[in-house]
Amino acid sequence: MKTLKSAALAALLGLTATNVIAQEVTLRFQHFVSPKSANPTYFIGPWAEKVEQDSNGRIKVEIYPFMQLGGKAPSQYDLIRDGAIDGGWVIPGYQPGRFPEAEAMELPFMVTKSAEEASKAAWVFTQKHLMDDFKDVHVIAAHMHGRGLVHKKGPAVQTVEDFEGLKLRGPSRPATLLLKEVGATPIGMPVPAFPEALSKGVVDGGVITWEMSPSLKLDELTDSHTDVAGDKSLYNLYFIWAMNKSKYESLPDDLKAVIDANSGFFASAWAGRAHDTGDKVGKDVMTAAGNEIAVLNEAETARIQELGDVVTQNWIAEMTKKGLDGATLVEDARAAVQITRDSSAPMN
Repeated sequence: MKTLKSAALAALLGLTATNVIAQEVTLRFQHFVSPKSANPTYFIGPWAEKVEQDSNGRIKVEIYPFMQLGGKAPSQYDLIRDGAIDGGWVIPGYQPGRFPEAEAMELPFMVTKSAEEASKAAWVFTQKHLMDDFKDVHVIAAHMHGRGLVHKKGPAVQTVEDFEGLKLRGPSRPATLLLKEVGATPIGMPVPAFPEALSKGVVDGGVITWEMSPSLKLDELTDSHTDVAGDKSLYNLYFIWAMNKSKYESLPDDLKAVIDANSGFFASAWAGRAHDTGDKVGKDVMTAAGNEIAVLNEAETARIQELGDVVTQNWIAEMTKKGLDGATLVEDARAAVQITRDSSAPMN
């Protein structure tokens, strides 16, 4: 009898162990833009598919666009932290002042116009300075978008003076500080609010990427698009792709390993490439619409760079007053950009 009971117990334990090993998990991630825009199309969607494939179907990732699980874009970090969602796409700059060190990557002319290069730099900088800031979530990737441009109703901006009096949407504090410095009236707002603000005349235009232009219908709502000369972006925006910490820690080790294998430098670069791909598509759509495509000449770009330097120096002073080493943050951000431009070696 004891032998039979022992055999039955062993079988039960074996079945339980098998169930644990074969644990299946559904993760609900959300973002705040159209599923047809570049990051969801070329990164978020493929990332979810790869995680499912790498886990042999044991991890199912559901993606919800347009904040369908609730909340507003600026509250995304807190939704992830609190477990209202399992993960999502976060713009820390949507909560001005909360993550001040991340702003170093967003300062004027900080990163190149290659989103992939900028995103590699973002991951390097994040590892050095920002993991404590984001300790309440599990960071999967940190990245930047592509070149930031001025999109507006009417003729393209050609000189610094052309900014005077324009009401322009800005996505982050560094962007709005730059817009103010060049003479515009900056209005901070998340991307979902931009089209309505344009259509109602709340703003004359704003700064955003090529890749977001089609999904925001900027071919219809604006008439011109202006870039700066050179290989540095007028401005940029910092993002994280993150997961609820408790949810990540609750995964069995082999499923954690799947998330880990699709995280870090690799995933950050992938997210950046998504924006580069989208930029090409977006520019083509704006060109096909007959909109004016302009690039400031080198002299006018240099004038804006000088004003951008004022923004950076003021930012350093502000951070110093807050007890942060602003100068080192800027130095390390620049170093991360240079390192990732000069080296193709993987960085973890």
